[in-house]
Amino acid sequence: MWRCPLGLLLLLLLAGELTLGARRGRGRRELAPGLHLRGIRDAGGRYCGGQDLCCRGRADDCALPYLGATCYCDLFCNRTVSDCCPDFWDFCLGVPPPFPPIPGCTHGSRIYPILGTYWDNCNRCTCQEQGQWECDQEPCLVDEDMINAINRGNYGWRAGNHSAFWGMTLDEGIRYRLGTIRPSSSVTNMNEIHTVLGPGEVLPTAFEASEKWPNLIHGPLDQGNCAGSWAFSTAAVASDRVSIHSLGHMAPVLSPQNLLSCNTHNQQGCRGGRLDGAWWFLRRRGVVSDHCYPFMGSERDEAGPAPRCMMHSRAMGRGKRQATARCPSSHVHANDIYQVTPAYRLGSSEKEIMKELMENGPVQALMEVHEDFFLYQGGIYSHTPVSLGRPERYRRHGTHSVKITGWGQETLPDGRTLKYWGGGRDLLVQEECLSTSLSLFPVMSKYQLQRINHDLVSADHGISFLLVSD
Repeated sequence: MWRCPLGLLLLLLLAGELTLGARRGRGRRELAPGLHLRGIRDAGGRYCGGQDLCCRGRADDCALPYLGATCYCDLFCNRTVSDCCPDFWDFCLGVPPPFPPIPGCTHGSRIYPILGTYWDNCNRCTCQEQGQWECDQEPCLVDEDMINAINRGNYGWRAGNHSAFWGMTLDEGIRYRLGTIRPSSSVTNMNEIHTVLGPGEVLPTAFEASEKWPNLIHGPLDQGNCAGSWAFSTAAVASDRVSIHSLGHMAPVLSPQNLLSCNTHNQQGCRGGRLDGAWWFLRRRGVVSDHCYPFMGSERDEAGPAPRCMMHSRAMGRGKRQATARCPSSHVHANDIYQVTPAYRLGSSEKEIMKELMENGPVQALMEVHEDFFLYQGGIYSHTPVSLGRPERYRRHGTHSVKITGWGQETLPDGRTLKYWGGGRDLLVQEECLSTSLSLFPVMSKYQLQRINHDLVSADHGISFLLVSD
C-alpha cells in the first residue's frame, strides 16, 4: 500500500492527462457512468480502507463492489473523479473528498440515500432530508406487541407469527383473507329445521366427523388472498355431504373456483359473496370437481377483472344438468356436474346442531373474525381484549364462513373446562365465537378450523347454520 503527497498527486494527474490525450480511443471504464455525479452515496462505507487497497496509476483490478456497481482505489479513478471508492481520498491520499457526501439515513449496517426506502413489516420507511426515517403507521396483520400480550395473558390459546401474513396490513387481512357477506334478513329469518333427540338420548362429549366417516371428510383448500370463504366453505361442506350420502360412491372435492367465477349474480368472487347465493347455484347449476376446475389464486388487486367462467352446463330435464365445456385443467377429462338439494337452517340449540352433525355430516357456520385471530397458533381460540386500549384502527373485524366437523371440550391448566366446535385437527375455536350476530369462523388459507370455544354457542346467540339436506 502507498500514500501519495498532494504535490506528487498533481504531477501524476498532469502526466495522466497528457498520456490519455495522445490516445485515440476510450476504454469501457472511461465510458462508464460516474458514481459520484451527485455526491458520495455511501459516505460511511469502508472500501479501500476495509481491504487495505491503494494502487498506483491505472489498475483496473484495483476495484471493489459498490452498491450494485464497481468502485476503484487507483489514481486513474481520481483523474476521472467518477468511479473512486468513497474512502479513496482520505484513505489513499489523505485529503478530503472533492464532493461533499450526500446525507442519508442509517438502518442496520446500511446507509440509505435521501428518499431511500425499506420495509418494516407492512410499513414503508422513507429517508428524509434531515437524515431521519419517516415510516407509515398502518396496523400490521402480524403484530408483535399483540402476540406478546396474548401469550402473557391466560386466554387459553397461543399466538405467533404466520409468515404468510408478514408484510400485510390489518386492513388487507380483513379484505383479502375472509370474504363472506352478512346474510340478508330473508336468510336469517328462514324457518329453522329442528332435530328431535330421543327420550334419554345422550350425546358424546366429543365428536369428529372424520372418525365416523374416514376418507369421506376432505381437508381444507388454500384460499390465499382471495376473499372467497363463502365459496370455499360451501364447496367444502357440500363435498363432505355428497361423499357421506352417496356412501362413498362419489367423493369429489368440489370446485370453489367454479363458484367464484360462474356464480356471479349478486356475488363478488374474490371480493366477497353470500352463502345463500352459493347454495342456490349448487342446487340449480351445480359445480365440477376441484381437479377439473382448480383454484386460480388471486392477487391483492381489487381493480383487476375477475376470471371469466370456464365451465358451462345445459339442462337435461328433471333439474339435472350436463357440462357443455371441457375441464379448465387439461390433465382432467371427467367434467361431471354435482348438484345438491336445498339448503336449510338449523336452530340455535347446541344439542340439535350436534345431532345433525353426527347423523348427516359437517355443517356450515358464520364467524366474526377479529384482529387477534390471524395470530392463532394453538389452543382454543376466543377473541381477546388486548386491543381495547389501542386506537380504533387496530380493532377490526370481518365476517367469515367455516365448515364445522365436530366438537369437544378441554380442561385448561387453571382448571377451567372449555367446550369448542371444531373443523379439523389444526384449530380450536371457543363456542361463543359463532353466532348469528355474525360471530363465525371460516376455513382460512391453509389453516383448518379445529376447535371453537363452545361457550360461543347458545340459544341467546341464535347461531345460523346453512346445510345441505339429505
